[in-house]
Amino acid sequence: MKKYDYLIVGAGLFGSVFAHEATKKGKKCLVTDKRDHIAGNIYTEEREGINVHKYGAHIFHTSDKRVWDYVNSLVEFNNYVNCPVARYKDELYNMPFNMNTFSKMWGVVTPAEAKAKIDAQRAEAAVDEPKNLEEQALSLVGRDIYEKLVKGYTEKQWGRRATELPAFIIRRLPVRFIYDNNYFNDRYQGIPIGGYTKICEKLLDGSDVRLGTDYFANKAELDGLADKVLFTGMIDEYYGYKFGELEYRSLRFETETLDCENYQGNAVVNYTEYEVPYTRIIEHKHFEFGTQPKTVVTREYPATWKRGDEPYYPVNNERNDGLYAKYKALADKENNVIFGGRLGMYKYFDMDDTITAALALAEKEIG
Repeated sequence: MKKYDYLIVGAGLFGSVFAHEATKKGKKCLVTDKRDHIAGNIYTEEREGINVHKYGAHIFHTSDKRVWDYVNSLVEFNNYVNCPVARYKDELYNMPFNMNTFSKMWGVVTPAEAKAKIDAQRAEAAVDEPKNLEEQALSLVGRDIYEKLVKGYTEKQWGRRATELPAFIIRRLPVRFIYDNNYFNDRYQGIPIGGYTKICEKLLDGSDVRLGTDYFANKAELDGLADKVLFTGMIDEYYGYKFGELEYRSLRFETETLDCENYQGNAVVNYTEYEVPYTRIIEHKHFEFGTQPKTVVTREYPATWKRGDEPYYPVNNERNDGLYAKYKALADKENNVIFGGRLGMYKYFDMDDTITAALALAEKEIG
């Protein structure tokens, strides 16, 4: 008899939800993580009384009432609404593109005036069949919005010039002809009071957890402890990169405590100018309406991933999707190993998507 029903590699949101559901059904789980903390990339740590999003800004949003009720059964959420500001040189614009953006950019007042301005610039671009991201963006929103709010940010994010990026990356750019700065269209939105780590603490209650544990360095021992393995790390790493490396984008963070009460007046400010090396500055206290005497800010720098770096975003283009299909074919033949999460499934997930996928897997596996 094995000691555990499931070994779950990765104590992030996906693994934690699965562990919670398995535990509720009487299964015994061992959850490991190579980091020294639970909660994966949604981990928050307290600094100066402020819950700092250590791995970048995370705003919970969903239109799925089942998912919203699920997370609210674990922790209480506040009423934070994501309204990022974009800074281009010394100009500030509201995001997403809405009437406040257009009014600031062109001095227009009515939706009809804004539409006419965008339509004129789209016609001027005269792009019928976009061959790259730049042409796609010009065909959607025209030159002013593209050059000030899309081009530099996107090039920093992907590490390549817009003319070298495929058009499908931005199949659409949301344009709202109303005065509404709410970034998301979802029905439910907020930040967990006290930080995201509390969610995973609740989810992992009842599971055994080993932190600072490298799965690959201890694979034989760990595999021997459980009947089945849920692996939420990189699927190509699991198979020793035998078909080659999948491509990821990484991030680097610079966080500092400042001796002032309010640094930028908003939780998220995007820097859309290419010459500014970071994509955004996060001021963490504003996620929870903080009034602390000091503040903590994080600059976020996109980076090219290489082995040993943290992988944050899969690069889902034709080449990588074809490569992933080869690894998926191997995964489908496994009897005692299942793959989940953003890295195990090589797919970008928002937090609500992660929960939905983990619940679906638990239902399939455990019933």
